[in-house]
Amino acid sequence: MGIMAGAPTAAGATCSATAPATEGPYYTPGAPYRASIATPGTQGTPLVLTGRVLTTACAPVARATVDVWQADGTGAYDNADYRLRGKVRTGADGTWRLRTVVPGIYPGRTEHIHVKVGAPGGPVTTTQLYLPGSAGNARDAFFSSSLLIRNLKRSRTPWTGSYTFVVRR
Repeated sequence: MGIMAGAPTAAGATCSATAPATEGPYYTPGAPYRASIATPGTQGTPLVLTGRVLTTACAPVARATVDVWQADGTGAYDNADYRLRGKVRTGADGTWRLRTVVPGIYPGRTEHIHVKVGAPGGPVTTTQLYLPGSAGNARDAFFSSSLLIRNLKRSRTPWTGSYTFVVRR
């Protein structure tokens, strides 16, 4: 049995590829590389996400791209610019870090963050991350518990959470 995406790994283990999810209608290509996609005045609770990108052999992926886009805290997407849109690259150990805000709800969806992630020269996985304990998860047609943000700490500002993506090479 493979390790579930988002879980820690053990030597010699295999990791299960991160589940794909719909891209949705709001993806805009060409987002800039930057460590913070929340600009001053962005509505929403500050959130810092960290994690790793691994291969299905559980090896870290250096220079993988983690491309993120989402709604602000009121559930609104910016479709005219790159507010709450951006990319980060992983370090040599496969780690990544991004500063954003907790997304709001818009009709028919729970809070979610869209992601495209891939190793250099490899296929890209399009997926979404969800907040654990959100009341909207149970009624969202795209929700998957395997895509829950791990270790979400709401007790301080910014909130913090993590996720390990597993990609095919």
